[in-house]
Amino acid sequence: MKVWREMNYELAALKVFCEHLKKAHEISSPSQKTMSIGGILFQRAWLQGVLVSVSNNGDHLLLDDGTGLIQLSPLADSRVQPWKIGMYVMVVGGYVVCPDDYPMIKVHKMVDLSAFPDREAMWYLEVMEAYKLFYETLIDDFV
Repeated sequence: MKVWREMNYELAALKVFCEHLKKAHEISSPSQKTMSIGGILFQRAWLQGVLVSVSNNGDHLLLDDGTGLIQLSPLADSRVQPWKIGMYVMVVGGYVVCPDDYPMIKVHKMVDLSAFPDREAMWYLEVMEAYKLFYETLIDDFV
């Protein structure tokens, strides 16, 4: 598992589904590790989904977004929140490929959205809109 040495906050946090992240590959440079999906460079991903597994101490979570599973490794201060199986959450963080396990998000921000009834349907629309407005032309130009 590779750990970020330096986070480039000028790169967008892509709104994606777990399925999209399967197409990501690492691009190495001397100063930082960066990921790419069809020519779009990123380090952070923005996902939403349901927590399907929570460790006893809250340091390992598993998120299901309907297209796949991804591990979440929250920062110590986000473990104050009592995360529970079945919660619908938004998560933003550094994307890490784990060859022998599920991919991982090193959480920078995590929010419980369970109280918002239209949350999931709106998320699918947001990801599709981001793809159409921002990602599609970049990906088409790359392939």
